[in-house]
Amino acid sequence: MQLFSVSKKNERSGFSLRRVWCLRFGIEQFLDPERQYAQQLTELGLHAGLHRVGIASAAPLTSALVALRSRKEHGHSDTMQFTFRNPVRSTTPQMAVPGARSIIVGARSYFADVALQHLPNDSDNPSENTVLGDVARYAWSDHYRPLRDALRVVVKKLRKDGHRAVLFADDNSVVDREVAYRAGLGWYGKNANLLLSGTGSWFVLGSIITTAVLPPGEPVADGCGSCRRCIDACPTGAIVEPGVIDARRCLAWVMQKPGVVPLEFRQAIGSRIYGCDDCQDACPPTMRLAQREPLASDAQMSVDVITLLSMTDSEIENNYGRWYIHNREVRWVRRNALIVLGNCASLSNALAHTTVIRYLSDSDPYLRAHATWAAARLSLGHYLNHSDPDSLVQNELARLPEPRRQH
Repeated sequence: MQLFSVSKKNERSGFSLRRVWCLRFGIEQFLDPERQYAQQLTELGLHAGLHRVGIASAAPLTSALVALRSRKEHGHSDTMQFTFRNPVRSTTPQMAVPGARSIIVGARSYFADVALQHLPNDSDNPSENTVLGDVARYAWSDHYRPLRDALRVVVKKLRKDGHRAVLFADDNSVVDREVAYRAGLGWYGKNANLLLSGTGSWFVLGSIITTAVLPPGEPVADGCGSCRRCIDACPTGAIVEPGVIDARRCLAWVMQKPGVVPLEFRQAIGSRIYGCDDCQDACPPTMRLAQREPLASDAQMSVDVITLLSMTDSEIENNYGRWYIHNREVRWVRRNALIVLGNCASLSNALAHTTVIRYLSDSDPYLRAHATWAAARLSLGHYLNHSDPDSLVQNELARLPEPRRQH
């Protein structure tokens, strides 16, 4: 079918009405101003660096509100805050931007194929004493910076045209995944991630809530079918039913929340120091169709945990401050590093042993407690302080794990 078009400005609205003819069938059609403007904004966002753009209405996100309340009621949110802090606010776009009519949602891939690239980081040229802690892909670098930069281009255009527009990314003011679902960018996988049609879930999302009236997209059908690989791959059984994650069991949250890491999850943490990608790594469309992007110059996929455990608080903050660290207390990063040592350090790694032994007398009882567990795992039981006065340490001493065997 051959088409050609001309545009004519509508003096009343200020928009150009695009008249389209089909040469074969003689069909004449007008593209309405709202759809034409939406197309212009979409193209602007894509040109600025977004990989997908969708539009949803700014009506309350009622399905997300029901889901948030249900998760809280069943304890699945654990102590998480973010959108669970004030579910009504996070699902009512008009509370963020009074008079809002539409939401533009942008997605940007953060998947980098490291098998084809060299990653310069603090684990280059590791010695035999190095113990690496793995970082989840979403935390390799600040993936939200280029997302925000691209969305700001669209915001600038909307404001120039007289509309109110406010950008939200990694912000508890709006449930981005629900907006992207409503806009038709993808569907909810069984791991609760949004799977973008034709490319999977390795994406960060951001939204622009605006007073502009734009034609919304429509949700797409579920694409998972009977597949349950993400459920089976979860190391702690945190996916308690399709689309429902119990944060109390999810390692990504377990390693972020403050306090003592439950014993039943420590071995499952393995070499992870921050985050977990297992459910996405197991997802066929997410891995097979992932949109590959160049590796960021500051990307950091792993961390030498022995080096980290020798750093000062300010050094840890400077090196890993982009991670979510509860109340900016770096003790929780050290705690994770001690668990990695207990799981992964060679039983002949003298530097790892020295590090764990040093932490057995640390002033922080949380770190002494996790060092006690790590020491037992590394067959360093003769260094344990059974007279430690703190209850956290005594609890560890009362249930020491079996020492690891050298493989």
